[in-house]
Amino acid sequence: MSAPQPNKIPVQQIDLDATKHRVHPRFVTGFYQNIRVISMYFFLALFLLLPWLRYDGRQAIWFDVPSQHYYIFGMTFLTQDFYFIAIFAIIAAFTLFMVTVYAGRVWCGYACPQTIWTHLYQHVEKWVIGDRNKRIKFDKSPMGPQKILKRSLIYFIWFVFSVITATTFVSYVAGTDYIYQSWQTIGFIPFPDWPTWIWVSVFIFTFATYANAGYMREQMCVHICPYGRFQSVMFDKDTLIVSYDYERGEPRGARKKGTNPDDLGDCIECQMCVQVCPTGIDIRDGLQVACIQCAACIDTCNEIMDKVGYPRGLIRYTTERQLAEKEPSRVLRPRLFAYLALLTILCGGLIFALTDRVPLEIDIRRDRNQLSSLNQQGMIENSYVVKLTNKTQDEHTYKITLAPEDGLSLQLRFNDVPLAPGESFDMPVSIYGDPEVVEPGQTPVTLHVESEDGQYKVSKDNVFTTQGQL
Repeated sequence: MSAPQPNKIPVQQIDLDATKHRVHPRFVTGFYQNIRVISMYFFLALFLLLPWLRYDGRQAIWFDVPSQHYYIFGMTFLTQDFYFIAIFAIIAAFTLFMVTVYAGRVWCGYACPQTIWTHLYQHVEKWVIGDRNKRIKFDKSPMGPQKILKRSLIYFIWFVFSVITATTFVSYVAGTDYIYQSWQTIGFIPFPDWPTWIWVSVFIFTFATYANAGYMREQMCVHICPYGRFQSVMFDKDTLIVSYDYERGEPRGARKKGTNPDDLGDCIECQMCVQVCPTGIDIRDGLQVACIQCAACIDTCNEIMDKVGYPRGLIRYTTERQLAEKEPSRVLRPRLFAYLALLTILCGGLIFALTDRVPLEIDIRRDRNQLSSLNQQGMIENSYVVKLTNKTQDEHTYKITLAPEDGLSLQLRFNDVPLAPGESFDMPVSIYGDPEVVEPGQTPVTLHVESEDGQYKVSKDNVFTTQGQL
């Protein structure tokens, strides 16, 4: 796409002295903004409510890091199951890549946490101070009692939202039962009775939320977030982007309502597209890294076009191929099929692994100090440690048995092994071999573990070693 030649250079958000200018976007309604608001606050509500969901008497989603147990809707994962989290993260990354190839940075505009919290904090400013013009005037006004009072109210509300966000984050790890029920009374004032690591975590998340949504805002999207930087690698001529129709809109200029001067384009230079932009850019200057594709400029431009009697779509979702080359966009293209095929394989593999997963783990470790020995009864003895892990969310009693093998027998310290949910236990076992039956060398053996109710079964192979003449 050929770069547009704007007739006005936009004011930059940061001067050479690194002074940050606050962006006060004008809030607008419209088709895309309605979708955006519903999407953002749906994800916000989901984040706040998920820790309160219960499943089988336990918090449905609970990443219990201190005990290294992770509970997700009835499934218990341990540290050694981290590869499930890795696969899920890979799936999420490739899904984001595929969406970016097709629709650009819609994640940033409609679902990113930074966008959601920033939008929420800006609404607090609007509620306390007023619309865009009042907020700009308020920033420029001298400090006085009224300004201090309004600023204090804004900061207090921001702080409350930040604390709620932080405690919700921590409740995914510490558990809602512990976070919201561990209180003590100091004098007549209730006070949380939390360990140090929870206090530190809440402080860090409170500070991060307050700083990012209250102060960093668009600077996080423009200068810090890596996604905005590498998105251009994933864009192609058929990627949907928010674009200004330069040929239709130029040259810009004001005109009387109801007139359509031949020497002017459809852009009436109202500056509304700049005023509603949450990152403060001018979309008429072409595709920019700061554009989060929130489509606020599309809704406000369509509203202006309706008022002046011009067709909608001066600013719209389009592609480089449509806008610059005047050709139909290619929705189905090799890159999308490649991402879709890869996601299908990954999702299929993850679903199969989860459905085929037995929530019982057995690990057999041999005694490395002595591979085999001859006991007083003349039997060859091999010692092992069988580690059992109950990955269910219920208490179970397990039994260990040895697969039938001529000349071999199993001796256990305990016949039954009761395990609480998520509990592990190291069980010493010995396997005895008749030297007249078992051949020298290594003999394959299989240990079976089964729950008392027969619901869970798992087996593990190992070897029984006979070292020649003992």
